[in-house]
Amino acid sequence: MNHRELAENNFLAGYNCAQSVLLAFAEDLGLDGDFALRLSSSFGGGMGRLREVCGAVSAILMAAGLVYGYTAPGDDGAKAAHYARVQALAEAFRREHGSILCRELLGRAGPESPVPEARTAAYYAGRPCAALVGSAAEIFETYLAEHPPERREHPSISK
Repeated sequence: MNHRELAENNFLAGYNCAQSVLLAFAEDLGLDGDFALRLSSSFGGGMGRLREVCGAVSAILMAAGLVYGYTAPGDDGAKAAHYARVQALAEAFRREHGSILCRELLGRAGPESPVPEARTAAYYAGRPCAALVGSAAEIFETYLAEHPPERREHPSISK
């Protein structure tokens, strides 16, 4: 199963958008599944149902940080290179879907109740989230293939 299918299946199993995508890459990133789920849990619903940046986008940016991120605070070149990567990934998603904002992708207003909606057939039929998480996973998988990471101690995706 590819990352797109994993992410879509994760969403349909009840995980939020960010969890669905990060969990799809967890093994490749050398992350424990529970750790990946906790790390990404705040980003569903565009950050806790604030309807800001789509959780699927947040997840690929978290994954990009794990694979390509910088650690030295004074390394402006590495920081600029990484921010360019972040912008490229976000732009790839925006080109495909018209926005990176959850509220625009779902056609909803700003912040909503923190109480999640029940995952019913109507819930899934009324939103594009399964397709969005699949698309985000595919965008990141393509990016990885086109930009092989340097070998590092962690994450294991650079095998």
